[in-house]
Amino acid sequence: MTAVHLAGPVFRLPTLGSYINSFAFVEDDGSVTLIDAGISKAPPRIVAGLADLGKHPRDVQRIILTHAHMDHAGGAAALLADSAAGGVAAHELDSGYLSEGRAAPSDPESVVARFYHRLVPGGFDPVAVDRTVSDGEVLDVAGGLTVHHTPGHTPGHISLLHQDTGVLITGDAIFNMNRRLSWPIKFVCTSFAMNQESAAKLSELDYRIAAFTHGPEIAENAREQVRSFVRRRLAS
Repeated sequence: MTAVHLAGPVFRLPTLGSYINSFAFVEDDGSVTLIDAGISKAPPRIVAGLADLGKHPRDVQRIILTHAHMDHAGGAAALLADSAAGGVAAHELDSGYLSEGRAAPSDPESVVARFYHRLVPGGFDPVAVDRTVSDGEVLDVAGGLTVHHTPGHTPGHISLLHQDTGVLITGDAIFNMNRRLSWPIKFVCTSFAMNQESAAKLSELDYRIAAFTHGPEIAENAREQVRSFVRRRLAS
């Protein structure tokens, strides 16, 4: 399974089973917008997914990164080298980390986070950021892709909503590992509480399909399932 059709021009590209995903938007002119680039070993899987769609890395005109973590930005430099994109698009608050090839900070108060980052530094090859995006901005991607700034997992974490198809890409605001909705790992977040607030805002948006970087999509009653998850977890 190298490419999974979600709706219209939107495809999920699994790079480590369904545990880590990238996404491709195929434009009417044949060009491709890629969302996230997986770990450093992900590019061959992404290239295979593109080939399944009849595409080549040269068809990739834009790369958008949801945030500055190695499992989203790790393959970006290699993909940029073979693509037609001049750099990546990301939120301003994460752009510096991407340019420097280092992960956005975890919770500074977490002892577990400090210990984890001594063992797993989380660096990746630096990538040029040639465009910064902001909350509410509608990108010229497949008829319109709305940026939602969803901070917490990182300062500049974004989620993306494709209005035409109703596909919401949550990034790491919410996981669906093993088809079970969950929060991201707490000690990896810059602010876990802020991540929860962002997820609550996402649950109120209007969408049909919830797509996750970690886990398979939810294609039936997606909004209701996400809202129920957020309501239950915030009440607990």
